[in-house]
Amino acid sequence: MDFTLIQTPSDFDALAVGWNDLLAESVTNVPFLRHEYLRAWWQTWGGGEWPRGELAVVAAYENGQLHGLAPLFLTSNLDSQPALMLLGSIEISDYLDLIARPADLSIFINGLLDFLVHSAPLAWRALDWYNLPEASPTLPVLKTAAEQRGWSFRQENFRPTLAVPLPGDFDVYLNSIDKKQRHEIRRKMRRIYESGLPVRWYIVEDESGLDDEMDCFLALMANDPAKVAFLSEAMRAQMRASVHAAFRSGWLQLAFLTVNGKKAAGYLNFDYNNRIWVYNSGIDYKYLDLSPGWVLLGHLLQWANENKRAEFDFMRGDEDYKYRFGGVERYVVRAIGMK
Repeated sequence: MDFTLIQTPSDFDALAVGWNDLLAESVTNVPFLRHEYLRAWWQTWGGGEWPRGELAVVAAYENGQLHGLAPLFLTSNLDSQPALMLLGSIEISDYLDLIARPADLSIFINGLLDFLVHSAPLAWRALDWYNLPEASPTLPVLKTAAEQRGWSFRQENFRPTLAVPLPGDFDVYLNSIDKKQRHEIRRKMRRIYESGLPVRWYIVEDESGLDDEMDCFLALMANDPAKVAFLSEAMRAQMRASVHAAFRSGWLQLAFLTVNGKKAAGYLNFDYNNRIWVYNSGIDYKYLDLSPGWVLLGHLLQWANENKRAEFDFMRGDEDYKYRFGGVERYVVRAIGMK
């Protein structure tokens, strides 16, 4: 493989089509590795998460065809080391990885490490990669390749993620979870429609109104005191850019539940690779007694089953409701290699 370093936004943009085509066949195919998502992420450095960074994407070619991508940037990591980190790190991109087909992965990783040491003009000391799925084949290959070169390497669980396998039938799904929880979901979904108030839920389908819908969604998020500090102007710009990129590429699922014509709950999800990825949510606490968040989540799970999505991924975080809705726990990990 022939390796090349991409350090300018224009060269990064030029990779878009080949990037997403390769991702579709990669060992890890998640929305956070889409070119349009990472391009939006880079424009704000993760909504202000990183004060500085240097683009350092590595592309590998064979006979003129793209065979591997390492979506990296150079920055000072949380340990104050000059590190090559994965674009999307750390807080707002739940799953990250290298991009390569399974058959190419070992050759790509070994070539990548040699290229980064001997050919790339980058002053780095560590590879510090967060949010790799624990089942990613990248991890054992990277460990072996690092140790063969005499590097130190360690891998640690970073955060739990929870996902619900979907059977394709909402009643079958409900029967698969705890009996008490099953009755609670049904009761809350029934009760809101028996309240005498007009209730509606919908998925946004018109981009011309997307900015207004996002303003409403961000307002719902900001009702949670824990999310107020998170929603800086840079983060709001990041989220808007990501939402537009996802909509234009066909994998946005922005949904609302309204009560008496007012938005009572919202979910910002990604509908990608036959899965629903639950990115964020918000509610209006004036309607808390009607459980609008749970009701909207129930509708989205019903929609996902009826539309034959394979999984409903709650992503990072071990909030109790994720277990109640049938989430199965797994982890994303941090991998650190020191040359």
